[in-house]
Amino acid sequence: MSREMLQLAEALASEKNVEAEVVFEALEFALSTAAKKKANREHMDVRVEIDRETGEYRTFRRWLIVADEDYTYPDVEKTIEEIQEEIPGTTIQIGEYYEEQLENEGFGRQAAQTAKQIILQRIRDAEREQILNEFLARKEDIVMGTVKRIERHGIIVEIGRLDALLPREQMIPRENFRTGDRIRTLFLRVDEIGNTGRKQVILSRTSKDFLAKLYEMEVPEIADGLLEIREVARDPGQRAKVAVKANDQRIDPQGTCIGVRGSRVNAVSNELSGERIDVVLWSPETAQFVINALSPAEVTRILIDEDKHSVDVIVAEDQLALAIGRGGQNVRLASDLTGWQLNIMTVAEADERNAAEDAAIRSLFTEHLNLDEETADILVQEGFATLEEVAYVPAAELLEIDGFDEELVEALRNRARDAILTLAIASEEKLDEVAEDMRTLDGMDTDMLHDLAQAGITNRDDLAELAVDELIEITGITEEEAKKVILAAREHWFAENQ
Repeated sequence: MSREMLQLAEALASEKNVEAEVVFEALEFALSTAAKKKANREHMDVRVEIDRETGEYRTFRRWLIVADEDYTYPDVEKTIEEIQEEIPGTTIQIGEYYEEQLENEGFGRQAAQTAKQIILQRIRDAEREQILNEFLARKEDIVMGTVKRIERHGIIVEIGRLDALLPREQMIPRENFRTGDRIRTLFLRVDEIGNTGRKQVILSRTSKDFLAKLYEMEVPEIADGLLEIREVARDPGQRAKVAVKANDQRIDPQGTCIGVRGSRVNAVSNELSGERIDVVLWSPETAQFVINALSPAEVTRILIDEDKHSVDVIVAEDQLALAIGRGGQNVRLASDLTGWQLNIMTVAEADERNAAEDAAIRSLFTEHLNLDEETADILVQEGFATLEEVAYVPAAELLEIDGFDEELVEALRNRARDAILTLAIASEEKLDEVAEDMRTLDGMDTDMLHDLAQAGITNRDDLAELAVDELIEITGITEEEAKKVILAAREHWFAENQ
């Protein structure tokens, strides 16, 4: 048996092109499994040890040594007290194994067949692991393969000896492949398949990195470091925007990436099922980057709100449709590319909104600072928008305004401070009217409660009836935060219906 064991290990290692140690470990596992089946004790822990030189093997049953409070499975565990009673003076510690040697069983035909199946499975797993490691060692981003078969959840792509998966969600919409087609993809990640311990290579054709890597292959200047792709935004299969930057001022980044008569951009587009690609200049200046990203639309002016991380983009009436794009595609991609929320509006809409904002500020000043409209207008035109600015801006700045003397400035500052205090007291009183169940909602904070109370929203049902855009307008929070708060406010409705 010992000589046969060595011959079997040597033959399997040679046939399957794996290390002999892999075969020995598979044999040990198979023999231990067969031993448990022979003893009809599936849950006991059996270890088999094969001598790599002689082929002789020994069988052991073992128990893990645990503390009394952790003792749960008598088939595979013993407490330290049990061991000390069985073997007085033992030095074994908790966490170690106690082993008893068993007689090697003679395995029948059925047990031998089971052992063979386990061995072959272990070897197949080792082969897959080896093939995967060889693939990963090549560190390839873009890989070429052949469609092996098409399944419900995706396409199995054969890359040499490796089978990888291109999931449906990583495929370009309306893209069709047949068995045997050659396909270029991006290596995305390695996933584990359930609890099997096996691993699956996942591919992608919709990733932003896929487009960037294709461009690197097509444009040598990127690989040489003369150009770099800073950002990519994609609507896979339809349209994409690529922001490029030149590291060598002698190079035109857009022209280089587009190529003679569009040769380079067309080559990438053809690989992506005709996806239309806009190459735009990257800029460290937010305003200029936004203008570039909205190309081909022409921007009249922009207003940046750092607090809300948003940009108001004003365009001429005839540029509005171009700036927004079909189905909002152009502005959506530009927003994704720049990382800013972009709000597109016409010059007329912007003027109307500005007029409404100026009117609101003018009303604030006339009401709380006891000013006539002419003086309030002067403050608005000078850029003052809040009572706090009037109250705490250095007096010298107010004195620079034509017609403002020290007496008027001092009066304005005092009135503004008194108004701020009065409004704060009124706000606290309003806050007292807010119901407790609204105060404790997930996502709610003090600033939001103040804003809602000022708007007359004082209970959970009033909040639940708000639309997302209404809550954003009242509080200035993000869309994601608004959705979370409104869902929390409506939760009791669903509970009552159930």
